Amino acid sequence: MSLRTAALSVTLLLLVLSEVWAQNPRKRMAPPKPPKAQCCDEVRSLKVQVANLTSLLEELNRKQETDMMNVVRQMMELDKQNRQQEARVTEAESKYSEINNRVEIMQLQASQSVTQSSSDAIYDCASLYNKNYKISGEYKLPADEFLGTPELDVFCDMESNGGGWTLIQRRKVGLTSFNRDWKQYKNGFGTIRGDFWLGNDNLFRMTRQPSTLRIEMEDWEGETRYAEYSYFTVKNELNSFKLLIANYSGNAGDSLRYHNNTNFSTKGKDNDKCVDDCASLRKGGYWYNCCTDSNLNGVFYRYGNHGKNTDGITWYGWHGPNYSLKRVEMKIRPQNFKS
Repeated sequence: MSLRTAALSVTLLLLVLSEVWAQNPRKRMAPPKPPKAQCCDEVRSLKVQVANLTSLLEELNRKQETDMMNVVRQMMELDKQNRQQEARVTEAESKYSEINNRVEIMQLQASQSVTQSSSDAIYDCASLYNKNYKISGEYKLPADEFLGTPELDVFCDMESNGGGWTLIQRRKVGLTSFNRDWKQYKNGFGTIRGDFWLGNDNLFRMTRQPSTLRIEMEDWEGETRYAEYSYFTVKNELNSFKLLIANYSGNAGDSLRYHNNTNFSTKGKDNDKCVDDCASLRKGGYWYNCCTDSNLNGVFYRYGNHGKNTDGITWYGWHGPNYSLKRVEMKIRPQNFKS
């Protein structure tokens, strides 16, 4: 076979094969696809697991909050019980101290009950202090035979500013009304360990000797002030228990000076220097002028609130006319007292 014949044969073969390919083309192979149903099931399963975990976390958080609230409540209850226990202990200690003071005072008075001379006579708390009674508390002063007065229960402050003070007035509880008549203010009223007025007759008797008046006061915010008058005397009933004071010192303001040289007034007995009945307006017994720069025997208003009235326990030099003080003590001792 010649070379030309061979080439012709190859050409014919190629033509035949091209016709066959043209009639039967080969299909391309596509990549396999994952089953659709299997993919959806896996996603659904993951969502269910996430939902379960979220629910579990929420339940754990709720339980944690509940446990925390229970712990807080238990702590508050324990704190409350602790405060109650402390209050009981404090009250018991206070009662014990009070009883102990009374026993010591009774022992001292029993041991010194016999007076040797007039210089040993007991007239007030200053006399007791000079006889070595140094404990603050309730004492019994002996009868004054010269004046014909009976024995007298008094409260002695043996600590403030040197001690030796006889309390003539106290306001701190608010259960005792000070809107009283002339006779009650003359004789005294109240409870010697609570709120009381010692009595104008007793003030006259005790201030026959030159005396000093000290007024201690406290507001509802816990701040304290004082006013002291180195000259203080009260006249007898014939002179309407007239007040005479002088020589102020202190940090509360001189709010008693306006009442100097005034007679004592009560409801039913108007001795003030005003057209108005000050005792009725201010609802207490006091040395009213026209009417007040102070009203220590006024109405006890809690938390200082009496904005619509001027009848509270007032001291104008400190809180003005519309603030009622929380606590007041008036106390006296001789000018020549030495601690």
